[in-house]
Amino acid sequence: QVQLVESGGGLVQAGNSLRLSCATSGRTFSGYAMGWFRQVPGKEREFVARISWLDGILYYADSVKGRFTISKDNAKNTVYLQMNSLKPEDTAVYYCAATWGVRHLTMTSGYQYWGQGTQVTVSS
Repeated sequence: QVQLVESGGGLVQAGNSLRLSCATSGRTFSGYAMGWFRQVPGKEREFVARISWLDGILYYADSVKGRFTISKDNAKNTVYLQMNSLKPEDTAVYYCAATWGVRHLTMTSGYQYWGQGTQVTVSS
């Protein structure tokens, strides 16, 4: 069983930055990819970014491209999401996810493991 623990959320003003971390524990994760999703009340959880664990291939949602950067530290079994130029519409609970699969990687159904989420609030 893989456990994911997010950290780094908080309250920031628009235009500022935050870095989220997702640490894996339990069974060492050597699957295909890890990703970040976000969710606001009343809406579906949406894809933000993902990174392939072995070869580092990246993919971003259009809404965050150019502002967010996903990265990983294999030695620390940790994935990061650097969020720059934050906007009020980035306000959400951010979730880390991990998958052994190679399909549907922009969809929640493509991931087997989820963290508990961390709140990001961007004030205008």
